[in-house]
Amino acid sequence: MVAVSTALAASHGLLIRNRGAFEGTRKLQAVIFDKTDTLTEGRFGVTDTLLLPQDIDEETLRKYAASVDANSEHPIATAIAASSDAKLAVLNFKSIPGKGAEGKVDGREVKVVSPGYLREQHIDHADKRIEPLQAQGKTVVFILINGQLKGAIALADSVRPEAKQAIEALKALNIRCMMLTGDNQATAKWVSDQVGLDEYFAEVLPQDKAAKVKEVQARGVLVAMTGDGVNDAPALAQADVGIAIGAGSDVAVETADIVLVRSNPQDVVAIVELSRATYRKMIQNLFWATGYNVVAIPLAAGAFYAWGVVLSPALGAALMAASTVIVAVNARLLRLKK
Repeated sequence: MVAVSTALAASHGLLIRNRGAFEGTRKLQAVIFDKTDTLTEGRFGVTDTLLLPQDIDEETLRKYAASVDANSEHPIATAIAASSDAKLAVLNFKSIPGKGAEGKVDGREVKVVSPGYLREQHIDHADKRIEPLQAQGKTVVFILINGQLKGAIALADSVRPEAKQAIEALKALNIRCMMLTGDNQATAKWVSDQVGLDEYFAEVLPQDKAAKVKEVQARGVLVAMTGDGVNDAPALAQADVGIAIGAGSDVAVETADIVLVRSNPQDVVAIVELSRATYRKMIQNLFWATGYNVVAIPLAAGAFYAWGVVLSPALGAALMAASTVIVAVNARLLRLKK
């Protein structure tokens, strides 16, 4: 049964690295998804540029931001870097974990940061143009030059078309669906509404993801975490079942119990269904094996000799072989819905 289910999973792009975790997947009560590259495409594009105030032009603002973000691998930074071809050399580049990046460009200190960073530094960023962008599900980052807020860049990330179907299927299996993201509340709510999540956690710093998983576990819930990035690795390790998106980082893949090679959130549904189907087959096989012993052993021992019923050694051997064959055939009948 173990060999059959493992081989079946692999043939569908589901790599089981921890057998115990896989078997426990049938009892999952909640699945927490990372947002970027899991529920969304992860391919951001710059949609709007805001000047705050009007003492710098859009081209210069994007050039400075793109120059700094060209040194970062984050999907948002990659999109900003791609928005300008006129990049400048950057000195003293430094990542601000969970909040952005900074560096010296053309003799100026440039920071590309999240709204959370501005709140932390008590920098006022109120502007009537920002809230409508966030309400559209766009991510807004801010550019500081020499400590002064100079502008904002809005980016959009589309929801995976299969994400909503995956959430609906998991809910049908009585599994709560949640999301972790470093994005602001408005963006997180928009994505949540698009796919139909039960709950979401916004503005979560990378180092706090594992704590959020632990917080959900504290409710007495068996939790799976699905993610792809280096920052997701601690959360994957903390979860009862860690599920890595195959296209993600090597660290996430190595930490996970199960790897989804196709990077499709619907495969989370498939792994749960396969775990439950495998368990049902195990129970069926246990029934066949136990049933044989319950009937055949008393017969072979002569328990019914007084009534003239005796199981010959040859027939007993045949029944034992038949039991083994039935169990093996039943295991081979295990199937996974496409």
